[in-house]
Amino acid sequence: MSLSPPSSPSLRARAEALAGPLPPLQAQAEQLARTLLLGGHGRRQAGMGDEFWQYRPAEPGDSGRAIDWRRSGRSDGHFVREKEWQSAQSVHLWADLSAAMGFSSDKNHPSKQERAGLLTMALAILLMKGGERVALASLGTPPRIGALQLRRIAEGLRPDPKAEGAEYGAPDATSFLPKSRAVFLSDFLGPIAPVERAIGAAADRGITGLMYQILDPAEEAFPFQGRTVFTSMAGGLRHETLRASDLRDRYLDRLAERKAQLAHLAHQAGWRFATHHTNTPAQPALLWLYEGLEGPR
Repeated sequence: MSLSPPSSPSLRARAEALAGPLPPLQAQAEQLARTLLLGGHGRRQAGMGDEFWQYRPAEPGDSGRAIDWRRSGRSDGHFVREKEWQSAQSVHLWADLSAAMGFSSDKNHPSKQERAGLLTMALAILLMKGGERVALASLGTPPRIGALQLRRIAEGLRPDPKAEGAEYGAPDATSFLPKSRAVFLSDFLGPIAPVERAIGAAADRGITGLMYQILDPAEEAFPFQGRTVFTSMAGGLRHETLRASDLRDRYLDRLAERKAQLAHLAHQAGWRFATHHTNTPAQPALLWLYEGLEGPR
């Protein structure tokens, strides 16, 4: 019995169905990243090092020259010999996709979640173009490079309408590679303790990075007056007041206190912290993230 190869039209149809169109987020992020590259912005690259760090299983996209054939010969798989500088070329990205990030006070600007997703995707594209491995923390996979990894990240940043999102999100750095880098994007308005634990765990592993707070302009200005009902995005919190303006000073004090906490936390860990508002352009935000991964200047 012989098997004939599938017809050309059938093979092409299956391939096209597998590839599919670029997710809208990825296409938008590609365009944003391109504007930055056309502007001539770049980042210094880490130099080659020679201190051995670890062996890791070979992954799709690794060249034959990267394989350590002596180590691979002692097992059934192929292994790559990594040096410390290669760990430094790995970046873990965490974008908060919790319910609170879905807030937008104006239909003319994106939600915090949309802006966080766009910046995360565009940053991943820029980093990979520079030869760096990138991972989306929520996927639980190691940093990789290539079109397939970008597609995974884009899919991972797409909110699932069927899932019941948590009120607030929190990063988890326990699985990050030692001496790598990380970027956390969130409004950071939820409980501070999980964020402190994540930054502490990262610092203990020699991980440096950025904390980028994304806020809606209404969260910064608190323009509410008169009778107002405040309801959290997930519906778990509700507060009604007849004079919202009376809450303004207390709210702004609490917001300033939270920003100070975050800035101090970042400083103690050797990270950098900044705040971005969703009614402002995304390009300067992306530039800050991209250049900020160089570390302190």
